[in-house]
Amino acid sequence: MTTDFADFDALRAAVGTELDPSDWITIDQRRIDLFAEATGDHQWIHVDAERAAAGPYGTTIAHGFLTLSLIVPMTQQIMSVSAAKAGINYGLDRVRFLTPVPVDSRIRAHLTLTEVTEVTGGVQVHRHVTVELENADRPACVADSIARCLL
Repeated sequence: MTTDFADFDALRAAVGTELDPSDWITIDQRRIDLFAEATGDHQWIHVDAERAAAGPYGTTIAHGFLTLSLIVPMTQQIMSVSAAKAGINYGLDRVRFLTPVPVDSRIRAHLTLTEVTEVTGGVQVHRHVTVELENADRPACVADSIARCLL
């Protein structure tokens, strides 16, 4: 369920709050192959099922940057700021890929608002995002994501 913040004051008041998680996303081979095609990263561990079967994970795994890129739609599902006319990615701090994401597994994001600061034309929102891998002991990815909500 998306949490909508009607204004920047409501967003500031939510600092320290963990919001409801996103829906699960299945990471199938088609998604991995399309990401490889878009980025030119065709490493065998991602796209060669036969070779990957004999590799360290027994199957193909998602690119770490595919997992990272899915933070965008997952965080958009978790929260919105209706007072903003536009939202842009500003950057990332401290990104770690902790657990490989095997083909056909599912991930979802958990988000905690950590800081909201004034910037020219709006606010900058810091969010700690944990990408959960279903049935895994450790997350697939953790990242501190920074976005700007503009008026």
